[in-house]
Amino acid sequence: MHILVLDTIHGGTVIGEAFASAGHTVDCVDVYRNTTPEAAQNAAKRTYNLVIAPVHLDPDHPLLRQACAPVITHHEAVRQLLDRDIPVPMIEITGTRGKTTTAHALAHLMIGPGVLHTSTGTYEYPERRLLWKKSITPASVLAAAWYARLMNGWLIAEESLGVTGAGCCAIITSPEDYRCAAGKRSALAHKIQSAQKSPHLLLAPGIPVDARAGVIHLEDVASCTGQECRITYKGAEHRFSNPLLELTAYKTPLALAATTAVLLGIPPTRLETFRALDGRLHVQHEAGLVIVDNANSGTNATTTIEAARYARACAGMQALTLVIGTVEGDGAVCEGFPPDQISHAIHSVQPEQVIWVGKNSRHANSSIGYNVWDTGLICTTLAHARQCAIDRTKKGSIVLAVKTWR
Repeated sequence: MHILVLDTIHGGTVIGEAFASAGHTVDCVDVYRNTTPEAAQNAAKRTYNLVIAPVHLDPDHPLLRQACAPVITHHEAVRQLLDRDIPVPMIEITGTRGKTTTAHALAHLMIGPGVLHTSTGTYEYPERRLLWKKSITPASVLAAAWYARLMNGWLIAEESLGVTGAGCCAIITSPEDYRCAAGKRSALAHKIQSAQKSPHLLLAPGIPVDARAGVIHLEDVASCTGQECRITYKGAEHRFSNPLLELTAYKTPLALAATTAVLLGIPPTRLETFRALDGRLHVQHEAGLVIVDNANSGTNATTTIEAARYARACAGMQALTLVIGTVEGDGAVCEGFPPDQISHAIHSVQPEQVIWVGKNSRHANSSIGYNVWDTGLICTTLAHARQCAIDRTKKGSIVLAVKTWR
């Protein structure tokens, strides 16, 4: 076949190379940075047997609009490339919030060797040895799956904007939606559609999916009260307890991980030893201050408000410094941290002082009563902002609520 692969910066090159290795003729075009103008011009004149495009590409892009060949997504292309050579079991995880926590919690329960592929890195288990760091575009699943097969182990793969559907189970971790593909597509709708081929589909509360064999709504099988979670499946009851269950950011991911483990025949009790991840309500103590690190790719107004509540409870006082914004040029963060959400978070938290990260914070600053732009409390990196917050905070707590790749 003659295949056209669009978008080289979100895994398209990897996909193209894989198809070329399988004997196909492949053209790759950078549709975002225009670094391949000659390839784009040639593609416009050629006839292809297959076009592969990312979910987030504008459907009215000229190379898509004029395509006469079938068009599939990067997710579907990876599914084809994996074919039947798939790790067992292979669990795929997508969603706007909670992906990484769910993935790490499930890996905490898995038995034997395996590979955990997340935005924090790709790890070999049970040693938890870091193998590499790649994005969570669907193309990155290829290398993780290859390594898992090599060691005859399991694979847990965190993926953005959907799943390949190649695994035995898919998990959608949150019902939040946003527009992608130049605002013409629902991200949640695609995630749901991409998971329809998964034999088992586990859904966080609030995700509307029609009933079919293999679809499980979390609220139908799991319930959490205080620090205890109970899962009832096929007449058997499983329980575990963990203080993190009292935090909204952990309750659903831990319940999803535990339920998936039950589906796989694994007891969820080892989650009692699971601890908070770095950047996900991880508590640190420095210079007499409580620092709650909640800076990650899923940070939004809701998680910021929860982090502030948690920080004040840990510190035992109201005094709080909020570090908030989006790291500039962080292409891994698809949905962003819009200025109106930042403003809402600040209004709700009412911190004593705000430290911004990223120039776009200026738009949020104009709508609230914090003149930090004029006072110079603006940083370009999370590390700089964290140190700035420590230097300027005399007592209480600091919350790191920065949208960034971690």
